[in-house]
Amino acid sequence: MPFANLKVPEGLVTAEQKQDLVTAVTDLYVGLFGERARATTMVLVEEVADGGWGIGGTVLTRAMLTADASPAEE
Repeated sequence: MPFANLKVPEGLVTAEQKQDLVTAVTDLYVGLFGERARATTMVLVEEVADGGWGIGGTVLTRAMLTADASPAEE
């Protein structure tokens, strides 16, 4: 049974976006393993508490992830 565990910051994605993620990941597995994989593919979208994860030794928050990432004009 194909299984994907997607971790996202709590409150960052809507219910509709979660559905889109589940559909897209399922379709990806079907593309790899054929239509027979659709019925057994499990996708878990797991919300992680704000500040409960990090990358490169830095704790990330929802505010940091949703801030405008473009550099300021000088």
